[in-house]
Amino acid sequence: MSDEADGRPGTAAPSGVRSLARAFDLLEHLADAGGAMALSELADASGLPAPTIYRLMRTLVDQGYVRQEPSRRYALGPRLIRLGDTASRMLGTWARPWLAKLVDEIGETANLALLDGDRIVYVAQVPSRHSMRMFTEVGRRFPPHCTGVGKALLAQLPPETVAGIVARTGMPAHTPRTITDPDALQAQLTHIRTQGYAVDDGEQELGVRCVAVAVPDSATPTGLSVSGPEGRLTDDVVTRVVPIMRDVATRLSRDVNGPA
Repeated sequence: MSDEADGRPGTAAPSGVRSLARAFDLLEHLADAGGAMALSELADASGLPAPTIYRLMRTLVDQGYVRQEPSRRYALGPRLIRLGDTASRMLGTWARPWLAKLVDEIGETANLALLDGDRIVYVAQVPSRHSMRMFTEVGRRFPPHCTGVGKALLAQLPPETVAGIVARTGMPAHTPRTITDPDALQAQLTHIRTQGYAVDDGEQELGVRCVAVAVPDSATPTGLSVSGPEGRLTDDVVTRVVPIMRDVATRLSRDVNGPA
């Protein structure tokens, strides 16, 4: 059977190549699993026949995008690291005009961050023009429980996924305000899901406040945050800036993903 799409439900778009779409789907399943998967597990997750999966995995292993462990289980390969690093830099470049718009409208430092594995990584920043302003080094990584953007992204995940993340990273206290109890974190995430934004109230650094929203429809969990001194980023200011941030997050999503 040809690898070209045949137009039936469940196949790739007419202009696409079905085997390529299936290969990317398998990579996504490996990423979602967060570790290695057996061929039978990939078959259950994808619905594809085992011989098809074996053929695609063999090609991906040969190219370095998947590795096969001594146990015969499959995991993401090291060649993907370069692609991920480049994609993160490009996303940061695309995001900078939108971060600048946030700074213009809100006046505080704006950041873009991703959930990379179990940690938050900052990929772009536009600083405030205030003499007293907040800086987070681009490329720096944090456990997600202690940052506004981390909590905004954890709130997009199922509770059992969140539990696995915090079990692996731990919940170290960066300040006396840091949430260090998993049940308290889950309760706050429930509230964040309802209100649609997260606040870091001195949990990463005393005296610094941060408000964050998730970027919708992101292939990798992505969020925007605005941070500043708690004396400037008051509750009233947070209420005013959240709609602006949601609008920018939606526009950034459309810019990155293209028209629906």
